[in-house]
Amino acid sequence: MKKFIIAILLVSSGVYAQGAYEKGMEKALGLWSEGKITDASNLFERIAMAEQDNWLPYYYVAQINTVTTFGQKDEKIVGERLGKAKEFLDVAKAISPDNPELLVQEAMINTAWIAFDGATYGMTLSGKNVKLYQEAIALAPENPRVVFSKAEWDMGTARYFGKDTAPYCKDVEKAVELFATFNPETPFYPKWGKERAEAVLSECKSE
Repeated sequence: MKKFIIAILLVSSGVYAQGAYEKGMEKALGLWSEGKITDASNLFERIAMAEQDNWLPYYYVAQINTVTTFGQKDEKIVGERLGKAKEFLDVAKAISPDNPELLVQEAMINTAWIAFDGATYGMTLSGKNVKLYQEAIALAPENPRVVFSKAEWDMGTARYFGKDTAPYCKDVEKAVELFATFNPETPFYPKWGKERAEAVLSECKSE
């Protein structure tokens, strides 16, 4: 009887913990959508500390601190946010090695640095991004975020060197098709990119 009660308690605590995780993630994503960036990042951090074998909350800390640097001119803010992003990304990669979503996120951090100061970071980080996207596409050729992110990076590189971006439009089109059928592996799995891919594809067709 004692063993039965312990088993029930363990199951109950597991259900409670899962429920708390789901509620926390939903709240954090909601805060982000409302533009409450600091609150969202802090909540993702607290969830990450409680879910130390789950890469997703670490991923979202990295992502939110990356995307909010684009357009930011204050070097201290950029450095702090991208430093935190890389710190949490490294933990996520340790939890989930060979994860294409994390490779894309790492490339996004590099891109944020390049966007902030291309003269300083462009030469060193561009080559790293090429390798990251090659690795990601080898791991997950049917992942729409991987396909689109690589295509957008290739288009940006082509523009920088004054080359035609049209050859990469087919990859953007493929990404849009993949978004339509992509099934997330778990709750709160990354879903972003569909609207952006559709917008880029529309630009491709108008050129």
